[in-house]
Amino acid sequence: MSILSKLFGIKSVDYKELVKNGAMIVDVRSQGEFKSGHIKGAVNIPLPEIANSLNKIPKNKVIITCCASGMRSGSAKGILKSKGYDVHNGGSWASLNSKI
Repeated sequence: MSILSKLFGIKSVDYKELVKNGAMIVDVRSQGEFKSGHIKGAVNIPLPEIANSLNKIPKNKVIITCCASGMRSGSAKGILKSKGYDVHNGGSWASLNSKI
């Protein structure tokens, strides 16, 4: 257990394991940002469209959100969590890509 998890209750997430077990990666950047580079297999649903695109996101899978820095993916996580999804904020897509 790391010092952060002891002090703040922060649990580390094994993103590689989640993806291996079928987690869906939702990249909430704009289409242009997504086209300039993304994680293979990620689905692009820009943050402003997330609430109206829930039919594209299965509730029976773990969801990992990502964006450019982690801010928009954090917002997306909040929206999805409020709708009953099992969701993790993967932060920036580049950082998440290096973890999977």
